[in-house]
Amino acid sequence: MQGVFDGFATIGLVIALGALLAHLQVFDESAQRLLSRLAFFVASPALMIVTLGAADVSAVLSLNLVATVAAVLVPVAVYAALARLVWHRGLGHTTIGALACSYVNAGNLGIPVASYVLGDAALVAPTLLLQLLVLQPLALALLDADTRAGRPRLLQTLARPFTNPLTVGSLIGLALALTGWTLPTAVQDPLELVGNMAVPAMLLAYGIALRLGPGLGAGGSAAEVATTSTLKLVVQPLVAFLVARYLLGVDGHALLAVVVTSALPTAQNIFVHATRYDRATVLARDTILITTVGAVPVILLVAAVLG
Repeated sequence: MQGVFDGFATIGLVIALGALLAHLQVFDESAQRLLSRLAFFVASPALMIVTLGAADVSAVLSLNLVATVAAVLVPVAVYAALARLVWHRGLGHTTIGALACSYVNAGNLGIPVASYVLGDAALVAPTLLLQLLVLQPLALALLDADTRAGRPRLLQTLARPFTNPLTVGSLIGLALALTGWTLPTAVQDPLELVGNMAVPAMLLAYGIALRLGPGLGAGGSAAEVATTSTLKLVVQPLVAFLVARYLLGVDGHALLAVVVTSALPTAQNIFVHATRYDRATVLARDTILITTVGAVPVILLVAAVLG
């Protein structure tokens, strides 16, 4: 269990550092936007190349992937219905909200949790690759469509995901993993160095936003924040359990793995996307905060019951 606390403590301390620097007026809102843009356009694409290039793509073909997909689709469908029918949100806002209730922190938190709680970092690979290669490109395409005026042509719509730096980085990493190619040291080392900036930049930007932005729930509906947080912390891992255990017959350590990874909190890069496209930034910020705090007891409970 120490790995769970270590992972969350690391994230919390870096976020707190960002908030402290903002409080001391070392950073302001322009610094928060700069860090978010650095993470989005430069560091995260480099991280995707390095991370996916070393991933075991065969892990995606496991039964756990089916349960993981179901655990994503259910909260997304519930939120999307409420966002459009009850809160009357636009496409961009709905996209960010859907990510907030389904896109887990599979990288900087999922990997240590998988290593120390599940005993194998590779167990997070199906979730990581599903998010990077399917969910993220689709969401970014929707956000691009929402923020660009006019009716795009079909060719523009199809090509748009491939102009996004995160999608391009993910595709390059996947190509390296599928072919077994390795980049020259002169290219790999700088990519790793730049990619290592991604997570700290995201967390510092998030801490600045917590300190300088509106209070918890102040930027929108408290009911909406409660909904996204509940869908993420309760519904997503519950659906993963029900599908894996009763529809696919998964049990033992494999069942524990799929439920724990589904119970991870909302990823910090959702806030980066929200900031980049200026859509639902407070909703993303608040959901990340609530789920990051709430995921600790949830994961401990899952490990105690299924471990």
